[in-house]
Amino acid sequence: MMPPTEDWSALFPSVLGLCVASLAIGYLLGSIPFGLILTKLTGRGDVRNIGSGNIGATNVLRTGSKGLAALTLALDMLKGTAAVLICGQLGPYAALAGGLGAFLGHLFPAWLGFRGGKGVATYIGVALGLYWPAALGFCAVWLLVAMATRYSSLAALTASAATVLGLAVLGAWPLVALFGLLTVLLYVRHGENIDRLRRGEESRIGGNKQKA
Repeated sequence: MMPPTEDWSALFPSVLGLCVASLAIGYLLGSIPFGLILTKLTGRGDVRNIGSGNIGATNVLRTGSKGLAALTLALDMLKGTAAVLICGQLGPYAALAGGLGAFLGHLFPAWLGFRGGKGVATYIGVALGLYWPAALGFCAVWLLVAMATRYSSLAALTASAATVLGLAVLGAWPLVALFGLLTVLLYVRHGENIDRLRRGEESRIGGNKQKA
């Protein structure tokens, strides 16, 4: 039975407050620039001064350390998962808000002039925390497209779109709304990659000029 209207009106401010708090918590977690921190701690300098200038794992790989790049990938992913799990203690909508906050924090960290990463790892981490089959599906699609085309950016763009479609088929509409928004932001952050793909200038996995 649906609760009386007055109960919903009384509950709404509380839910809204929890979501706003969760958005802030997620943002703080998501904006931790692990790629930058790790490269500086290991004496490799400022990762923003090499390659594409991105703080993500792909650019960290250009320092010559596969291990450091893998650790950056894992931490960027897990901060999204952590935001969802922590905020999820406040309720399901708070978990969604925490995931959104983590993604926004990674893309637009205030202490780096709002110039962060492109969000692929954090996207996976948020999916892992909210609905792990979505994360598994993303990785499977990414792997298939990457193997077929050797374009990392195309694999990520395809996998994110497939994630939203898959969630829609399942009728998981709150997740569709969240990941639909995350996917739009992911596409925006990959604008240069999309332009290079259209021109046939995007480097393939294993090439020397790929930017991410």
